Amino acid sequence: MNEQIFETVVTTQSPDGVPHVAPMGVRYQGERVVLMPFKPSTTLANILATRYAVLNLVTDTRVFAGCVTGRREWPLVPAQQIAGQRLACALRHVELQLDEFVDDAQRPVLRMARVHEASHADFLGLNRAQAAVVEGAVLVSRLHMLALEKIDSEMAYLQIAIDKTAGPGEHEAWGWLREAVAVHRKKAAPR
Repeated sequence: MNEQIFETVVTTQSPDGVPHVAPMGVRYQGERVVLMPFKPSTTLANILATRYAVLNLVTDTRVFAGCVTGRREWPLVPAQQIAGQRLACALRHVELQLDEFVDDAQRPVLRMARVHEASHADFLGLNRAQAAVVEGAVLVSRLHMLALEKIDSEMAYLQIAIDKTAGPGEHEAWGWLREAVAVHRKKAAPR
């Protein structure tokens, strides 16, 4: 398996049609997309129940930061070939169907077959602030596991890219992440 991980956003829906949006690192294995969601997770439950997911390739990093800070309501549009929805802001999306499930106590492996793919907007290039927001979102998702000194050090380093290259969307996303760190710090403070 290719160990290179690509940061994407996966949309799933419950059997009742309730959508779920989650950032997720994925691997590509030939024509299949490999997902490894943690147990328990809404993404895993939805895929096992419906057998479908949509891989969204986005550059709007507010989605990544928003999901890890409790902002999961993003505009969606119906998928074209499967029962599901994609992000309206996706530059490209890939509709997926569960092809193989390998259970694991912590992170099952879901090999997903591509059912349909479509492009919706041009990719204009990478922006360092986008990468900083994605890294910041990963950091915020792990606040409960990291020392405050590590969090401060990482956020300070990522701030450089924000200061030099961020647009309005990245500034907004970075603000959400900084707020999450501040709330965490307050909860961790000795009383």
